[in-house]
Amino acid sequence: MFRKVVRQSKFRHVFGQPVKNDQCYEDIRVSRVTWDSTFCAVNPKFLAVIVEASGGGAFLVLPLGKTGRIDKAYPTVCGHTGPVLDIDWCPHNDEVIASGSEDCTVMVWQIPENGLVSPLTEPVVVLEGHTKRVGIVTWHPTARNVLLSAGCDNMVLIWNVGTAEELYRLDSLHPDLIYNVSWNRNGSLFCTACKDKSVRVIDPRRGTLVAEREKAHEGARPMRAIFLADGKVFTTGFSRMSERQLALWDPENFGEPMALQELDSSNGALLPFYDPDTNVVYVCGKGDSSIRYFEITDEPPYIHFLNTFTSKEPQRGMGSMPKRGLEVSKCEIARFYKLHERKCEPIVMTVPRKSDLFQDDLYPDTAGPEAALEAEEWEAGKLEEVMQELQALRGLVREQGERIRRLEEQLGRVENGDA
Repeated sequence: MFRKVVRQSKFRHVFGQPVKNDQCYEDIRVSRVTWDSTFCAVNPKFLAVIVEASGGGAFLVLPLGKTGRIDKAYPTVCGHTGPVLDIDWCPHNDEVIASGSEDCTVMVWQIPENGLVSPLTEPVVVLEGHTKRVGIVTWHPTARNVLLSAGCDNMVLIWNVGTAEELYRLDSLHPDLIYNVSWNRNGSLFCTACKDKSVRVIDPRRGTLVAEREKAHEGARPMRAIFLADGKVFTTGFSRMSERQLALWDPENFGEPMALQELDSSNGALLPFYDPDTNVVYVCGKGDSSIRYFEITDEPPYIHFLNTFTSKEPQRGMGSMPKRGLEVSKCEIARFYKLHERKCEPIVMTVPRKSDLFQDDLYPDTAGPEAALEAEEWEAGKLEEVMQELQALRGLVREQGERIRRLEEQLGRVENGDA
């Protein structure tokens, strides 16, 4: 009798659980701006949420422990003159956060160690270079003080925040609105999803397009593309029939997807969150009430559905805690901060284990807060690469020169009748 073999995976029984009511953040007026960002950013110290603000743009920064009802008068970060569209905590300093706004600027803020006691209106630095609203800000994963911003002017700018200078301006690679940007593991490349339905892999230091896949998803609604740890690209989007899709691509061979799955015919953009330590991708739809999660493996079918966490309320946005902020004693492998209309609810993802001991198979070494490079070193890396390439080319030219000389000698001998 044929029996279906169930694939072995330690993440098969991962389950999601919302925290108790008193551990939620209540009475937060989440922004109503129509923009497909996550509206929420979290790190081991603070929760930041983009909120409704009269006369400008603001976001709330709360110490993680400050749960319960948030006073209406609680101070905000409010230096932008237009709505804030995206926020991102610096991976190398838990008190530094960047924000992009409709006012065309990017601002970087230093949050006091114990949180705000009065409104913060003075950023550490203002980065001006975009001509339209800035919808995406994302820090470099390994180099200190390097920040990427993308705007509705279809430009990607890369900044050295320490000196407030523009390092790279990529203004000719995207003919339309950029939906999202994702760095690869070491920050040498990033990938983008664009309104022209293309997914692009870009080398920012050379300003070059490394790979491109046109019509990654045929549908007209927003796509997302994220880099996985092994250099593959995971995308979410819509089919021509408006079915929501997931796909896995190999940028070395962008022709056909390695895997393509249709999910459902809901219309909210799918926001993917990826954990490189477990190779699990969590997919949250804006306006949905579920988080689906999938394990990515090296063997076909590559994308393995694990489970769905469902709750009653639809999500307006979602934040994801970095690995170093999780409780290892509870076998927590992910924690999401789900935004409702007026509150933020943490959802804990756990692998059920009987033992209280540290589970080293769930927690391999993970990215710490120390930067591997300074901004200048990362920028100089380009020069090194160019020098190495130049040396390799010189070597090649020398070899070819030798080969030509030998062939000419042979030819000479043939012509002289010596050979």
